[in-house]
Amino acid sequence: MYGSTNLSEEDARRMNTTVEDPEKLEAFEARIARGEKIEPQDWMPVEYRKQLIRMIEQHAHSEIVGALPEGTWITRAPNFRRKLALIAKVQDEVGHGQLLYSAAETLGKTREEMMNDLLSGKSKYSNVFNYPANTWADIAVIGFLVDGAAIVNQTINSKGSYGPYCRALERICYEESFHLKQGHDNVVYLATGTKHQRAILQDAINRWYRPLLHFFGPPDVQSAHSEKLMKWKVKLASNDDMRNQFLDMYVPKILELDITFPDPNLKKNEDGIWEFSDPDWDEFKRVINGDGPCNAERIAVRKFAEEAGRWVRQALMNPSEKYQVPLA
Repeated sequence: MYGSTNLSEEDARRMNTTVEDPEKLEAFEARIARGEKIEPQDWMPVEYRKQLIRMIEQHAHSEIVGALPEGTWITRAPNFRRKLALIAKVQDEVGHGQLLYSAAETLGKTREEMMNDLLSGKSKYSNVFNYPANTWADIAVIGFLVDGAAIVNQTINSKGSYGPYCRALERICYEESFHLKQGHDNVVYLATGTKHQRAILQDAINRWYRPLLHFFGPPDVQSAHSEKLMKWKVKLASNDDMRNQFLDMYVPKILELDITFPDPNLKKNEDGIWEFSDPDWDEFKRVINGDGPCNAERIAVRKFAEEAGRWVRQALMNPSEKYQVPLA
């Protein structure tokens, strides 16, 4: 996922009972322990391949769907400079999706299968992209805080064990750093602007606060992540660790602008761990499973794009040519 990797209890049980060739598995785990990257043609456990496909595919979907709320604001950007920056950002996000779909294809799942799973609801994408962008301040918050949360997650995952995904993330994180600067500039401009600009920024922070806490997935006590994922360097940090790192980096930056968070219990304890009110994990489950404010709208737009563009794809395809799966 664009956010975190969360296993169902069934997936976790299956991973712990799957029988692999012990010699190959030992050699595979030794390579990872030495810090080597696993490449597409290397032997890998069935569950390693499956969980990587799920994670990279969901990340790719999140990049594509995540461009939709920002794309609607291109024609409504407040000035030409902001418009140009937003066009470039949306273009980058779509490009990130293409990089990630290519990385997932190296594991044996075709792009068509991934797209079909997205449109059918079988494959998920990040919860944060199922909320509306009501004002220009939402675009500022997405660019600074949502992209900031993504960078926390992606920087950690770029140190993982699967070569094609790590290389894609290195490029993505480099470009996301520019998105972060654009978002920060936008947030600071609104926070130091007119009374109305500060008001819409505060309203956007109030509405996005809970989805941002949800972004990294449920708390560790509720997350069925497997020790194997950590051992295989598919998952490199827990949900709570990433969420705490995000709060540590971005809460002070917002507070110093004299903008507040809608949580009287938000504070950093002496042990360095952030404390916050219960962010309603039932809402997270509803949204991630298709019952959020904009789930139906987001999928409808993707279905329209898939159907309207089918003739172009068919015209470009030569039936006699064999599709070559990317190797990196």
